[in-house]
Amino acid sequence: MFDLILRRATLPDGRTGMDIGVREGRIAAVEKDLPGPAGEEIDATGRLVTPPFVDSHFHMDSTLSYGLPRVNRSGTLLEGIALWGELKPQLVQDAIVERALAYCDWAVARGLLAIRSHVDICDPRLLAVESLLEVKRRVAPYLDLQLVAFPQDGVLRAPGAVDLLKRALDMGVDVVGGIPHFERTMADGAASVKLLCEIAAERGLLVDMHCDESDDPLSRHVETLAYETQRLGMQGRVTGSHLTSMHSMDNYYVSKLIPLMVEANLGVIANPLINITLQGRHDSYPKRRGMTRVPELMGAGLTVALGHDCVMDPWYPLGSGDMLEVAHMGLHVGQMTGYDGMLACFRAVTEAPAKLLHLDGYGLEVGCHADLVVLQAADPVEAIRTRATRLFVLRRGAVVSRCAPVEAQLSLPGRPESVSFTLPTARAR
Repeated sequence: MFDLILRRATLPDGRTGMDIGVREGRIAAVEKDLPGPAGEEIDATGRLVTPPFVDSHFHMDSTLSYGLPRVNRSGTLLEGIALWGELKPQLVQDAIVERALAYCDWAVARGLLAIRSHVDICDPRLLAVESLLEVKRRVAPYLDLQLVAFPQDGVLRAPGAVDLLKRALDMGVDVVGGIPHFERTMADGAASVKLLCEIAAERGLLVDMHCDESDDPLSRHVETLAYETQRLGMQGRVTGSHLTSMHSMDNYYVSKLIPLMVEANLGVIANPLINITLQGRHDSYPKRRGMTRVPELMGAGLTVALGHDCVMDPWYPLGSGDMLEVAHMGLHVGQMTGYDGMLACFRAVTEAPAKLLHLDGYGLEVGCHADLVVLQAADPVEAIRTRATRLFVLRRGAVVSRCAPVEAQLSLPGRPESVSFTLPTARAR
């Protein structure tokens, strides 16, 4: 007997009419016309069922703090960093925890059940670290929270940051982070990459580094990151986030850089909502988009994910935890509106980030965790187009969020009584 059977699902790979049987929190069967009985049944009515969304790049210590201590009037990256510096001394643990928990509530309702959050360690109190470790403990039953020790002010630039970073790792932070382009010189930036990768290698940890978040085509720390990854034998354990300088690099240099990244098996995370907002600020026209070369990196075989980065904080005044909004912006700014490109953007907020986070038991195969999202959409493209309502969100086979289908009632002569913004027949593939 199954604890739950989810009937008549369409899967992201195109299979239709599939039943998913759940037993003891894991997927026990995926097949058509699965025989019962079951303790509970949910009829997906042909709608898309997917593993949960995964945000591979976020800043939870600052989320929902928009307007504190003041609004970012210019909307720039540097004013955001300055604002965060003003806010840090005023932070208290209870406020950080409550804002983060509120955001996790939003995330669950959006079918977002795994988040990698960078946490600023450049505060001698390590207040944000303590706060997010507490949040991680409290949300563990319903959300996987992975923390990155992030030296926001530069691990070499900020006094005592190396020791603070090591203390954060000792406290239980999962991943080593960095920000080499914010060090005082290019040489210091390269030295910080070497140092941080060595710390991670010694401790057996993953690396996720803010890298080349700049419009400067000569900001080339990802090259050093790829080199150190290979030198230390860390292939598959290191990720470069942002990489926006690649948007400004010449094609000849990139033709050498991408193969180096492939040799290192680097993960890549672009953050389209924020990259397109914060980059290109010194341009008049022509104006650069500022997002890294997502189609080219995907085409080279690298694992590329799309992250949300910020929601209502000193850097970004918008957002609601919707990874479909991230995919929607990503496919537009990356000019990935071909069918395969749109599917790739859906994978970039599901399968790809799950791989970068090394999530255990993620997917729709037998034996995987029964973490599932039923979407008001027929397929991944329609899900992105409509930013589909999450009808059911399941964690370990239990419903943790549900929402009524979105439908507008019409009063138009000779026309249907309602619309749900989906095509009346299946899309040709």
